[in-house]
Amino acid sequence: MCGITGFIQYRGGAQKDLAQRCQAMADTIIHRGPDAGGVWVDPSFPLALGHRRLSIIDLSEAGAQPMVSASGRYVLSFNGEVYNFARLRQEHGVSAYPYRGHSDTEVILAAVQHLGVEKAVSKFEGMFALALWDRKERCLWLARDRVGKKPLYYGWCGNSFLFGSELKALRQHPDFENELDRNALGQYLQYGWVSQPNSIYRQVRKLPPGSLLKIPQDCKPWDAHPTPFWSAKNIAEHGERNRFTGSYEGAIDMLDGVLQQAVGDRMVADVELGALLSGGVDSSMIVALMQKVSDRPVKTFSIGFWEEKYNEAEYASAVAKHLKTDHHEMYVTPDQALDVIEQLPHMYDEPFADSSQIPTYLICKLAREQLKVVLTGDGGDEQMAGYRRYKSCLNHWRDVQRIPESARRIVRPVVGALGTESWRYAKSYAGKDMNVPRWTRKLGKIGQRSCNWAANSPQEILANRFNKCLAVDQFVSGAVTPATPLSDPAYWADVEDPLLAMLHYDYTGYLPDDILVKVDRASMAVGLEARAPLLDHRVLELAWSLPSAYLFDGGQGKLVLRDLLGRYIPRALIDRPKRGFSVPIKEWLVGPLRDWAEDLISEKTLAEQGIFDVRSIRDAWHQHLYGWANHSELIWSVLMFQAWWRAQTSDT
Repeated sequence: MCGITGFIQYRGGAQKDLAQRCQAMADTIIHRGPDAGGVWVDPSFPLALGHRRLSIIDLSEAGAQPMVSASGRYVLSFNGEVYNFARLRQEHGVSAYPYRGHSDTEVILAAVQHLGVEKAVSKFEGMFALALWDRKERCLWLARDRVGKKPLYYGWCGNSFLFGSELKALRQHPDFENELDRNALGQYLQYGWVSQPNSIYRQVRKLPPGSLLKIPQDCKPWDAHPTPFWSAKNIAEHGERNRFTGSYEGAIDMLDGVLQQAVGDRMVADVELGALLSGGVDSSMIVALMQKVSDRPVKTFSIGFWEEKYNEAEYASAVAKHLKTDHHEMYVTPDQALDVIEQLPHMYDEPFADSSQIPTYLICKLAREQLKVVLTGDGGDEQMAGYRRYKSCLNHWRDVQRIPESARRIVRPVVGALGTESWRYAKSYAGKDMNVPRWTRKLGKIGQRSCNWAANSPQEILANRFNKCLAVDQFVSGAVTPATPLSDPAYWADVEDPLLAMLHYDYTGYLPDDILVKVDRASMAVGLEARAPLLDHRVLELAWSLPSAYLFDGGQGKLVLRDLLGRYIPRALIDRPKRGFSVPIKEWLVGPLRDWAEDLISEKTLAEQGIFDVRSIRDAWHQHLYGWANHSELIWSVLMFQAWWRAQTSDT
């Protein structure tokens, strides 16, 4: 696990200055690779590649980067792990490469040299973001793994093409342009994250998962476009057309074999590794398979909260005791959690508002005290219908389909207007005591849910569950909805099964831009590599080919995974309601965080900033304080942007 960055300086700046500029960019992401670093500059072209290294496989200098191929044609800066590198190394042609060490980085170069860039990348199984310079053709290749486990930003700014693992590296370049993308900001407030392919800046984008970008030496700004080498959309559509026809027990057996392979691949390292254990189905499954093949107790880590509503540590402890792992846990006080908030704008250097980022960072910090690598259970919910929201969304979709579209078009604005008017009444009624009539709260909730009346697909129903506001311009005047996997049906799988449609929607939206961003930034902030066996593409291909009844029974999800786990752990330890990994943001905003929040979203601050609609933000804040609506997620999104904005402006 590492950090990469670099640029092509088309005009401006002497060749001798390129290394210094690239070094400055790489230094901003030293947390991603604290063990070593390097910069490579093409002596005959204004290109520079930078790298920060977290040494996991081949700890010697033979694994150092940027790495030049044996032929001298290719130069690689690579972040991540290619788990099938040992098998690739044995393939005809690739095996003939004159290896100096045993790193996966060198196997990437060998595969590229033998197969070409596009064919080689399609063979890589793992998590990666890479920059490859072809000195012969004078073109730069960028690539990102299938699900988007590793981040990669790029953009044309001024006279330069810039790229890097994090935005802070790009911002260090003198040509960087920091104009906000107001459309992306509006959508961020709806969902809590900035969806690819956009970033918070107009001149910077995220490389979509499973895609390649080729930048020729004479490329004009934005003339090059990403091309996919793998597609989750295709996997979903193929899975529906080619359903698994075996028995339920056969599906469990097949999943067992695929998961054992995925876990085994991810246990290859030249350093000790462990696991993050929440006590839920996904992480317990991973730890059980790890312990099965390990010759010593696996080190496991969990976080607990003193508030019982949010605490899962007791379940993790019970699973660890049964599996006989070397378990470590930490109970977090509110003060410890609140201390993390000050670090979030620098850790997530793009606005990001999943409040579970706080405990995620704390558990990564706990694990890093002993290890460099952990396995996690990320990905199970999106592939195997683990979220509780799927049940309610499927019910909503069935209800909506029973109502004629013409009637829905009439009902939605009427119900929405009732919600708006109920707040106006409640606001005038409440006064200083902040108590509002209960009936106005009910009307408000109905108004907030009115968007479902206009839904034309199960994906829209699911999107409405994420929505914290009904339109991108509700708080950001003039914003229009950008085309992203969250809003553009062109990204969605063309399938009949509504459950599969929602699984794909989450896999291409929520998973890469929320869950994986959260884990990547939290783990990399402390120099910890997090590997996710459930995100192996073979697991996905199997899961989405299974009949829906093998995944979801109308009330409970992940059926095959639960029954597989039952072979390793007593059902009594896992048959319980899903809690999630969360913190009491709702209570904190009206308690210990209130003064901090009021400072960031005061009328004076908002007016001077000139980004948001002041009245709309203040109304939402008062609605939350009065208890008229639970806007904790929306307010947290605003606050995370404000904290990020303040950090960026103070750094410039």
